[in-house]
Amino acid sequence: MMYSSRRKPVLYFKEDRRSDPRKGLPRPRSGVLPWQKCSVFKLFCLCTVLVFGSLLWLQLSCSGDVSRVSVEDGHVPQQPCPLGKQAPALDDPSWGPHRMALLVPFRERFEELLVFVPYMHSFLNKKKIRHKIFVINQVDHYRFNRASLINVGFLETGNDTDYIAMHDVDLLPQNEALDYGFPERGPFHVASPELHPLYHYKTYVGGILLLTKQHYQMCNGMSNRFWGWGREDDEFYRRLRKAELQLYRPTGINTGYQTFRHIHDPAWRKRDQKRIAAQKQEQFKVDPEGGLTNLHYKVESRQEVSISGAPCTVINVELECDQDETPWCLLN
Repeated sequence: MMYSSRRKPVLYFKEDRRSDPRKGLPRPRSGVLPWQKCSVFKLFCLCTVLVFGSLLWLQLSCSGDVSRVSVEDGHVPQQPCPLGKQAPALDDPSWGPHRMALLVPFRERFEELLVFVPYMHSFLNKKKIRHKIFVINQVDHYRFNRASLINVGFLETGNDTDYIAMHDVDLLPQNEALDYGFPERGPFHVASPELHPLYHYKTYVGGILLLTKQHYQMCNGMSNRFWGWGREDDEFYRRLRKAELQLYRPTGINTGYQTFRHIHDPAWRKRDQKRIAAQKQEQFKVDPEGGLTNLHYKVESRQEVSISGAPCTVINVELECDQDETPWCLLN
C-alpha cells in the first residue's frame, strides 16, 4: 500500500492506481467514476431542494408590509409583492362586464408611484375588477392642476373603459370590503369622510371617487381654474348637486380611519398651498362653464410601462393656461 501526496491521506491499492483519461483523476477500484453513480432520483432531489430554496428566498424578499410604508429622507418605500391574482380571462364572467379607468393625476412623486401601481393592480385583481391604470403626468412649467389632469385622463382613456376612478397616488385602501365596482346608481365616494385619515367634513368628495363616464360627462368634468393644491374637489361637489346626481358612500366598513394608508410625507414633499392675486377669492366660486369644454392641453408622449410586474399607461401632458383668466397658474 502507498499514500497519495494529497492533504488528506487516501488509501488505495497499487494495482488500482489508474487515471481517468479525461480528468487525470484516480479511477476507483470498482471502475465506476463518482459522477456515474448519480442516479435520476438524486438529481430530482437536488432540483427539488434548489427550487424550494429559491421560493423561500423570494417569499422573504417580498415580505414588506405596506402598512409600514415610509417616504422619509427621500428613500423609496419598499414595494408590496403581488397578491397572486392574474389578469382576468376575457371570457371569465366572474369578473363582470365593466372596466375601470383608474386615473392618477401625477407630478414628480415617484417614490409613491412605485408603491401605488403594483399595490392597486393586485388589490383590484383580487377583487376581480377589470381595470387599466393611467398615470396623467404633468410635464409643463405651470403649477400642478389636479382637476385638469383628471379631465385629460377622462378624454384619453378611450372606449374600452366605461367608468373612472379619480384616485390620489398617496392613498392605499387597506380593507378588501371596499367597493370599487361599477357605480351604476350614481357617483360612489370610496374615501368617505368617515373613513379618510385626514379629511372629515361632510361635503368632501376627494381622495377616491368613482363615476360612470356618462355621469362625469353630465358634470362637464372638473373646473380647470384650480392651480396649486386644493379646492377643486369642493367645486366638483357642487357640480354633482347641479347635475342632480345622488352621491353614495361605503356602508358596513368598521375599520374607521385605518381603512386607508396615507403614504404622503408632508415634511419631505410640501404641497403648493400658495394663493396668488385673486386666487383666494376665486377659489370659493363656482365655475359654471369651465371643464371638459374649455380644456386645452397637449399630449407630449404616451408610454406603456410595468412597475414590479404591474402594467400602467403614463400619459405625459402639457397643460395650457390663459393667464388673463387665471394668472395664478404661475408662481411668479
